[in-house]
Amino acid sequence: MGQFLLLGSASVELLRQTGETLAGRVGTLELGPFDARELGGGQIGRLWVRGGFPRSFLATSDRESATWRANFVSTYLERDIPMLGPRIPAATLRRFWTMLAHAQGSPWNAAPLARGLALARYLDLLVDLLLVRRLQPLHVNTRTRLVKSPRTYVRDSGLVHTLLRLDDREAVLGHPVAGPSWKGFVIETVLRAVPERTEASFYRTATGVELDLVLDMPNNRRWAIEIRRGWATTDRALPTAFDDVKPDRAIIVHGREDRYPKSAGVEAMGLPTLLSQLIALAG
Repeated sequence: MGQFLLLGSASVELLRQTGETLAGRVGTLELGPFDARELGGGQIGRLWVRGGFPRSFLATSDRESATWRANFVSTYLERDIPMLGPRIPAATLRRFWTMLAHAQGSPWNAAPLARGLALARYLDLLVDLLLVRRLQPLHVNTRTRLVKSPRTYVRDSGLVHTLLRLDDREAVLGHPVAGPSWKGFVIETVLRAVPERTEASFYRTATGVELDLVLDMPNNRRWAIEIRRGWATTDRALPTAFDDVKPDRAIIVHGREDRYPKSAGVEAMGLPTLLSQLIALAG
C-alpha cells in the first residue's frame, strides 16, 4: 500500500534533483538515532555521553565509541559534504562545527563568527544536514526586552563530546560544556516525542529570566520546560519566567527518577516521566 525511500546524508542533493515539487503527494519522517524512549531510563547516562548513533552507543568500550565518532566526523567532512556540492575546506568546517560545540545552547550571533572565520553562511548547511538545531526565541507580550537571537545546538550529544575531545563520562563531567550538552540532549529527546505540528522555542529576557524549552502543541496547549542536570531545581527567576509565558504545564526536568510538585503549580520530574506523558499526548 505504500512505498518508502530511506535517505542518508545525500537527501538534500536528491531532493534538488527531483523534477517536480511533489507538494501534497509526499510526507517526510525524520529518522533520528537511538533515544531514551527506545533504550529505557537506565541507559540515559550512557546515551548522553556516547550519543545515539548505533555503532557509537553499542561499542564495547568508551574508547571504541569515541574512535567511531571521530571517524564519522572526519568522513562526513571530507567525503559526504563535498558530494553535496559546497566547496568547503574540511578543516575550516571542522573548526566552525567545533565552535558551535563549545557554544552549545548559546545565542547565535553571526557577526563575530563571520568576522573570525567567514563561515556564518554555513550554519544553514549544518542545519539542513540535521547536524545542528537552530532553536528560535519565543515572542510574548512583556515589558521586558527579549532576546531575539536563536540558540544553536549540535544535535547529537556524542558528537558534541567528540568535537571537544571528551571521550568518557568523567571527561564530560569535568568540562564546562556538561550542562549545555545535557540540555541539548534533553531538548533533542523531547522533540522526538512531541505531537506532530508542535512548535518549539525558548524564552529569555535581557535580564536573564529564561526557560530552556517552550512547546506550543496542537489545540493551543503550551508546556514550558526548564532543564537541570543536577539535583537543584530552585531558581528565584523561574516563577517570573513561567508567569511571563503562561503555560498550561510548567515543568522542571532534572537528572533523577522521582517526580514531585513544586510551588505555584510547577512540577519536577525525570526525563523518562516527561517522555511518557508526551507520548500519551501524541497518541
